[in-house]
Amino acid sequence: MANDGQKDPIGDNAPTGNGRPINLDVEGDDRNTETRDQSHGVKDAGQKGDAPKTTDRSGYYNEDDLHVWKDRYLRRNEDPSRRDPKTGGMSAPKKITFKYYHVTLNIGHPPKPYFLDIDTGSDLTWLQCDAPCIKCTRAPHALYKPNKNLVRCEDPLCASLHWPANKPCETPDDQCDYEIEYADHGSSMGVLIRDSFPLRLINGSVAGPRLIFGCGYNQEVPDSFDPPYTDGVLGLTGGQLSIVSQLHKQGITRNILGHCLSGKGGGFLFFGNDLVPSSRVVWVPMLLNSLEKRYVLGPTELLYGNRATGVKGLLVVFDSGSTYSYLSSDAYKATLAIVKEDLNGKQLKDAVEDQNLPVCWKGAKPFKSIHDVKNYFKPLVLRFTKPKNMQLQLPPSAYLIITKHGNACLGILNGSEVGLGNDNILGDISLQDKMVIYDNEKQQIGWVAANCDRLLKTDRDYIGGSSQPFASNMDILEEHLKEEL
Repeated sequence: MANDGQKDPIGDNAPTGNGRPINLDVEGDDRNTETRDQSHGVKDAGQKGDAPKTTDRSGYYNEDDLHVWKDRYLRRNEDPSRRDPKTGGMSAPKKITFKYYHVTLNIGHPPKPYFLDIDTGSDLTWLQCDAPCIKCTRAPHALYKPNKNLVRCEDPLCASLHWPANKPCETPDDQCDYEIEYADHGSSMGVLIRDSFPLRLINGSVAGPRLIFGCGYNQEVPDSFDPPYTDGVLGLTGGQLSIVSQLHKQGITRNILGHCLSGKGGGFLFFGNDLVPSSRVVWVPMLLNSLEKRYVLGPTELLYGNRATGVKGLLVVFDSGSTYSYLSSDAYKATLAIVKEDLNGKQLKDAVEDQNLPVCWKGAKPFKSIHDVKNYFKPLVLRFTKPKNMQLQLPPSAYLIITKHGNACLGILNGSEVGLGNDNILGDISLQDKMVIYDNEKQQIGWVAANCDRLLKTDRDYIGGSSQPFASNMDILEEHLKEEL
């Protein structure tokens, strides 16, 4: 019998294990972003002291390890009227809403809070940094200030970042530079540093590990994109630089993490295995890729309801850094065709005037919520061949959004039109309302339907006589693309 991972939602209790989850404060904020250029100049490369040298050299880095597919811009189908006169490329649709889940982490001594975009598509955590900052985006907190805490090239984690590994720097004492270029041509340039991350464990103890992360002093953002209102990125893949990998290496927690993203906004993030249920979780082995360390599953067959779409052999990437989900061109076209065919006679019309997303439908009257359209659409199903008959069901709420115009729009996009090639990405829209667990020790990913609006009942930390959860509320950040002129 197939296991679809959608039965018996959890939310009020879960068994505890022997892991030591981390206490995470999670918050959100409004979107009101602008780019600022701080022209503080560049430190002299020969300047003494342990301060970063903010030069214009890009350094070496493993592009495959750090490549993250961010859906910061979209392109319509080939419509000549939407050509960008400046670049010749397709212009982006108007006012597309992007949502970003972020977590608050305290960093430094004394500790200061920072909002970090939760990203299971990359391993490097980085903060905007006053080194000084050459170019930084507007952020909710003051820029992080490094204090004689540079990581040198001789550090093994620097070698894991750099490519080619045998020539990362000129000398072992050099600072460890990095540069990440994202799929949307945004980038972060900086240097690796080490600082304390005060963390409270489930057993009540406090850990203050010194972890390595990026001090980003030069962030480039495409003109058509307003960056999320965060201080940086929390990289959570299985790479050596990932925060959870570093915590595991120091013996602080198991190399396991999970998130529960609520479709209403909010949720929680955890490290360790105490929140992992002992039953009802669908487990599928990761595809091992020594270069990229991304969370990849497959091969899988794509169904619409009980109907085969003809799409087989898909490999899918779990990426919380992506708002929407993406399919390669052939898979996208086949899926869209079968959805449209199934809608025949259901009194829905194309809403071509709604430019929130490329494909939208309208009813006789505006839809108020996703519940209004559930009878029109069927679940999308990813059926895995190994292990046989394991399924990930995506109900309409996991691939549709309701726009402010009251239309239902497809939240699965053609990845080939935004430079993703044959990659297939499961973004936040498809990961909501389920607990997703990344077990880097057993090399498997699991999921189970869950109520992500509240924390699971389990042991609590006690601080000053009051009960404190070791994972707490998460919020969504919303982004709007501006129309290109």
